[in-house]
Amino acid sequence: MSLIDRISDFRYLIKKEKVQGMRVDGMIYASSRLMDHINQEETFKQVVNVAFLPGIQRYSIGMPDIHWGYGFPIGGVAALDAGDGIVSPGGVGSDINCGVRVILTPLTVDEIKNKKEKIIEWLFFKVPAGVGEEGPISLTQPELEKVVKEGVPWAIAQGYGFEEDLDSIEDQGCLKGASLAHVSKTAVKRGLPQLGTLGSGNHFLEIQKVSEIYEPETAERFGLFKDQVMVMIHTGSRGFGYQVCEDYLQSLQSVQQKYGFRLPDRQLASAPIHSREGKEYISAMNAAANYAWVNRQVITHYVRLGFQELFRTEPRGLKVLYDVAHNIAKFENHTVEGRTRSLLVHRKGATRAFARGASGLSSRFRETGQPVLIPGDMGRASYILTGTETAMNDTFGTVCHGAGRMMSRHQARKKADRETLYRELGDKGIILKAKSWSSVAEEIPEAYKDIDEIVNVVVQTGLAKKVAKLTPLAVMKG
Repeated sequence: MSLIDRISDFRYLIKKEKVQGMRVDGMIYASSRLMDHINQEETFKQVVNVAFLPGIQRYSIGMPDIHWGYGFPIGGVAALDAGDGIVSPGGVGSDINCGVRVILTPLTVDEIKNKKEKIIEWLFFKVPAGVGEEGPISLTQPELEKVVKEGVPWAIAQGYGFEEDLDSIEDQGCLKGASLAHVSKTAVKRGLPQLGTLGSGNHFLEIQKVSEIYEPETAERFGLFKDQVMVMIHTGSRGFGYQVCEDYLQSLQSVQQKYGFRLPDRQLASAPIHSREGKEYISAMNAAANYAWVNRQVITHYVRLGFQELFRTEPRGLKVLYDVAHNIAKFENHTVEGRTRSLLVHRKGATRAFARGASGLSSRFRETGQPVLIPGDMGRASYILTGTETAMNDTFGTVCHGAGRMMSRHQARKKADRETLYRELGDKGIILKAKSWSSVAEEIPEAYKDIDEIVNVVVQTGLAKKVAKLTPLAVMKG
């Protein structure tokens, strides 16, 4: 604890003078109770390690949902100078562009209550979920090349959605410069059959209701109303993105000596942004990011079909509120020391939270700021927020990405009791459909931090404003 100074109720500072080699200070956003867990797990050490990276700007940042990860903490943020900084696969994560999408329906809870189980069963049948599951689309390699180069516009051209969806997706669902040229044959093989699949672990498809509204004007502009039925999708780039990450974590280990990097953790393997190795990783990462956006777009198509079949809704009547990545590195302009600079912002288990007027937002959100989607666990709440100028100034327009684990998956499996979990969810009126008990056991609510406390930290520090609270009605897991 001697390393860490509490500078406000929800902010903790690690001064760079305390650890030789740190290039910037570390900043952790947390309540005192959350900080106890961070200290117990010693996650602050990873915040310190990230501060060693060449080109890092302002702070190495830890969000309130921070927990131990590979190299970077999960819930870690670092912005690297786009000229002389580095890119680190450990700062993006294994599931590249794991992210969240929220779909608005025109229905109320009362309108679906008699068919709640039917709709989750329909989706469970149509959207494959679980490790290694294959999806409804079988791609050839030339088609996969188009997927990764064109992103969501490819999916829309194939009939999986509508043009208006693009304005509600971060970067309109496509990062430039993506290509299979720097992706391994193994990654390609894994990517060919998996579009339109949910995956396992903490990934889910959830039917929710709007249980509370905090900012009525913003909620109305977003299209939200009390007791509205929503659908939240949480998944990423599947085996394709995992393989890209694995390949580059291994290959970049060998270039550390070449560039003279002296880093405290080999898991921080990096390459200069403008080096051959750095450019190749960024191209491959962008390919996986675009794949993930297309994956969520295809799942959205099947959600629309399910609601059309059971509730006679028009597919266009289910609108994408927003889709945001929370495992990614992106080039953005931010103000540092009074001047605008181009930075490569690494967000690993952290969500972009741009304020109104920010460059990169579609006209739909220019006056409100970007919808910020923070999912909880399957027994509690999720939140919709908006970013603030404080976030733009202090965290490169970033907040947390979820509740964050309190237990390892092994610990959760040991603690989980099937009968108790299903009874507790049933008492709350939540239906659970899952491929396997082991996957569910890892995701019990007790395995996660309290989402209300996590969100309170980002609100109290001025990083975001609450717009609405969503509570689960039915949950689908791998």
